[in-house]
Amino acid sequence: MVIVKGFLQLSGNLKNVSFYTRRGNDQVIARTKGGATKEKIATSSSYKELRQHQNEWKGCAKFGSVTRYAFGGLHRLADYNLTPVLMGMAKNLMKLEPKTETGQRKIQLSQHKQVLDGFNFNRNNLFTSELHVSVTGQIDRENLLGTVSIPRINAANDLVNNQRLPYFRLITVIGTVADMYYDSTEKAYFPTILKLHGVTSVLTGSWYPSKTIVPEQTMTVQMTPAQQAMLNDTITVVLSVGVEYGTVGTTGETVEVKYAGCGKVLAVI
Repeated sequence: MVIVKGFLQLSGNLKNVSFYTRRGNDQVIARTKGGATKEKIATSSSYKELRQHQNEWKGCAKFGSVTRYAFGGLHRLADYNLTPVLMGMAKNLMKLEPKTETGQRKIQLSQHKQVLDGFNFNRNNLFTSELHVSVTGQIDRENLLGTVSIPRINAANDLVNNQRLPYFRLITVIGTVADMYYDSTEKAYFPTILKLHGVTSVLTGSWYPSKTIVPEQTMTVQMTPAQQAMLNDTITVVLSVGVEYGTVGTTGETVEVKYAGCGKVLAVI
């Protein structure tokens, strides 16, 4: 992979070179095409280790793409692509399984929950830098209940509204992530409990004017009794919070502005 510098600003293909950009990065990346054929990679003994790592990366990709949904849509407030970061997290979790054969290592988030503690959805405007009050969260694991305590907000002083948008709201999410294992029969990775993998309950607060004073409040969010009954030790429970900004829509209603806001994981258990 090559980073293109200078006057070139392009995307697409040029002979055997592909040019593209990534969200959150305005640099142009150049990558050459070619390499071993799919058939050779799939059958040659010299590519056995590569195939093992490919198996694991498929599991990491599943983990990353689904885990972001445990944030209940707050990934829409992110200013970078969360999925590759979560994929890398999954790969690191696999490395903590030294006794399992490479290519079949589990993704056991439940054993290392601290890796998600305080996870930020933003790199430029962190939640704690955007909202200057101490927001705290607690999880009642057995009842899949999340409680977020928010002190009084004087939006004119406590909210860093860089885009100067007229409205904001608070969003609280409780979600679950299942550990993942490799099924040698299906030759694929699966969550331990599918119905608790990347599922959430979301509480979206009311819109407030960006210059108002919001009284102290508690936001409580809970998953269903059926989901509570399925809970076991392979499930990680995540409590997240976000600030989202809005503007006036075409018919006078308040509508959210894409990518305007920030969020983070408050608690993991």
